[in-house]
Amino acid sequence: MNDGTTSINLPDVLAEVTAAFARYEHALVHNEVEVLDALFFHSPHTVRYGATECLYGIDAIRAFRSGRSPAGLARTLRNTCITTYGRDFATASTEFTREGSARTGRQQQTWVRMPGQGWCVVAAHVSLMD
Repeated sequence: MNDGTTSINLPDVLAEVTAAFARYEHALVHNEVEVLDALFFHSPHTVRYGATECLYGIDAIRAFRSGRSPAGLARTLRNTCITTYGRDFATASTEFTREGSARTGRQQQTWVRMPGQGWCVVAAHVSLMD
């Protein structure tokens, strides 16, 4: 009997998603808008809930990214957990802090391997706790 755990965190798939997550994080803190755009699924079905905004569709996400200030984006991650399920689906969860802020941020992303685009975020959520 297969309990389904044999396809969780296949080493090669986990390495791919971990690299995509690291690429996203680097692009985020360096405000590399083109890379961030490339890492989100180019679809009206893509959703990103931010700390202060709800964005529906890639066009809204692109507009947010292009209008965002590049100041104060550096952050420190902790408790990052990336889990892959099979060869084409993954989740990434992390907590973050920013210098000068007592708040803890939380970020979750759903990653899917899409034909022609590779690994990309199809849904994301960012929130802050006091």
